[in-house]
Amino acid sequence: MKRTVFIVGLGLIGGSIALAIKKEHNVHIRGFDISDEQLKMALSLKVIDEAVSSIKEGVIGADLIIFATPVLKTEQLVQDISQFDLKAGAIVTDVGSTKKRIVEQASCLAEKGVTFIGGHPMAGSHKSGVEAARSHLFENAFYILTPIEGTDVRVIIQLQNWLKGTKATFIELSPSQHDRLAGAISHFPHVIAASLVHQIAKIEDEDPLVSRLAAGGFRDITRIASASPTMWRDILLHNKESLLQLLDSWTMEMASVKALIEEESAEAIYTYFQDAKDFRDGLPVRKKGAIPSFYDLFVDVPDHPGVISDVTGILAQHQISLTNIRILETREDIMGVLRLSFRSEEDRERAQLHLQIHLYDTYIL
Repeated sequence: MKRTVFIVGLGLIGGSIALAIKKEHNVHIRGFDISDEQLKMALSLKVIDEAVSSIKEGVIGADLIIFATPVLKTEQLVQDISQFDLKAGAIVTDVGSTKKRIVEQASCLAEKGVTFIGGHPMAGSHKSGVEAARSHLFENAFYILTPIEGTDVRVIIQLQNWLKGTKATFIELSPSQHDRLAGAISHFPHVIAASLVHQIAKIEDEDPLVSRLAAGGFRDITRIASASPTMWRDILLHNKESLLQLLDSWTMEMASVKALIEEESAEAIYTYFQDAKDFRDGLPVRKKGAIPSFYDLFVDVPDHPGVISDVTGILAQHQISLTNIRILETREDIMGVLRLSFRSEEDRERAQLHLQIHLYDTYIL
């Protein structure tokens, strides 16, 4: 008899986990989503084998239950399923970006003879919905697991075996440690990006020209501010403690920078930026992290009719898919710049190789 997996939430993450599990295990996957359209799409794409009409129906006999839902919803759902008949020995996990509160709420499941292990696959995409799900989405990404102290090691290993099709790198952290680190490298940067956008919006009231000037580099460095407001509202409320500490530290950091500028400390300002450059340049470039990577390649192109179709034709010839293409510079009689975006580091490397063979100058920022 096939083992059963039940996935709640059939978007990009839930769908991709379903496909990764299917790739490695002969299982029956049930799915539930509040969107009938997403549920039907998941069924038609064979992401799931069965669509259920309620969570109560889905958990019956399930060996593995995965909540791929917003963090506030997950917090509620782990409480809800504690009232249902769960299979003894089942494993329950989630994919939320915060862990401490969810893990605390899930403590009630121990009384049902099941084990909850918090999870956070640190990968994503700029696309959404189950139609964007891919089994390789988490490949080479960090997949954080947050078992509580005393969790049976064999159950942790079982969960990793369930998820081995993701080809992710598993790391175990305490829920508090996860929230502190995720707050620093993911949650807080989203707050900063949104704040920068708000600052420009206020300046626009005084000088509308600022929006036109912000269309280039500023728009790029604040890309993450376009993420789901609902998701980030929930994350900030869930990770309140870590974010308040980070905001206090940031306030002090900005006060130090302000003092350097006021005092015109040229050497100290130089050192500040040099130290930041050194640390940033030393960060891993081939690993997936908490914020989805942008695999961009910049290509210098002459001001000549047909050059864009030539570039895309070279990529098509070698079956290299683009996720986005943008013209950054198109002034008469000067070299233009194309920014090509790819879904993976491997695609970008192949594109760079073939374009260079055709004598295009390419570079990565």
